[in-house]
Amino acid sequence: MKKVLLTLALVFGMLTAHAQFFVGGQFDLTYNKATEVTTFTLAPELGYAFNDTWTVAGAIGYTHDDHFNSFFLAPYARWTFFTKDFLSLLVDGGFGISVGKEKGFDSRSGFEIGLRPGLAFNITDNFSLVAHCGFLGFRDDYKYSITSTEHSVSGLSLKGNDLSFSLYYKF
Repeated sequence: MKKVLLTLALVFGMLTAHAQFFVGGQFDLTYNKATEVTTFTLAPELGYAFNDTWTVAGAIGYTHDDHFNSFFLAPYARWTFFTKDFLSLLVDGGFGISVGKEKGFDSRSGFEIGLRPGLAFNITDNFSLVAHCGFLGFRDDYKYSITSTEHSVSGLSLKGNDLSFSLYYKF
């Protein structure tokens, strides 16, 4: 029994020796000229980097526009598969659930599951700027209004709503 506990302690120690917590998140403010609607999203994130390759994290967010409010929760795992100097290529795989209410409609829940490719710019040892572009997976009513064009996605999406920027601080 002592050998098993010692082995587990060593494995846990090796996994967490290079680990770092980080905080960050997204802030989005967009205006759709065609519909004359301004959309605001705030999504703080908290995560844990096991090493330079694997990270787990999650975001809790709020989206609002002129007639729509949504809350969402989105945990994910990040695989950083290439790093050169200050630039890293990564893929986030995760899922999200949301609850939203649009004026004149019943409240709705939605979800998504999929992959988001991205780039990380490691500004300093502690600060990183991460950009995601695209979504590959399935999305249904996830944090978008009922009248939105992003109502559902199945497959690859490269629309502007799938472009995001986040700032992270590692400690």
